[in-house]
Amino acid sequence: MEEKLRKKYCPMTETIFYTLLALLEPNHGYGIMKFVRELTNERVKMGTGTLYTMLGRLTGDKMIRVVSEEDGRKTYQITEDGKSLLLIEQKRLQEQCENGEKILREKCV
Repeated sequence: MEEKLRKKYCPMTETIFYTLLALLEPNHGYGIMKFVRELTNERVKMGTGTLYTMLGRLTGDKMIRVVSEEDGRKTYQITEDGKSLLLIEQKRLQEQCENGEKILREKCV
């Protein structure tokens, strides 16, 4: 994975993070929106314009790839580079939460 991609995507936006999670299995646009909405208890709702712009960028950067296309419906899946960055971001977020919990416990309890 290129350092350029790591700098571009880390830290990740919430929508990119959830989209990459959704694409650990092949999925299409509507399926991604539904997955993210359900996983976040409707806290994160993506519009089609935002989603398809992001999918185009992620595809262009080889973070995801089109695995099939039928009747104009593209199905996407995360690439190995995408998985690597998703794992890096998960670790970063976990550390951030652990740090916050520690300090809040010390200062607010």
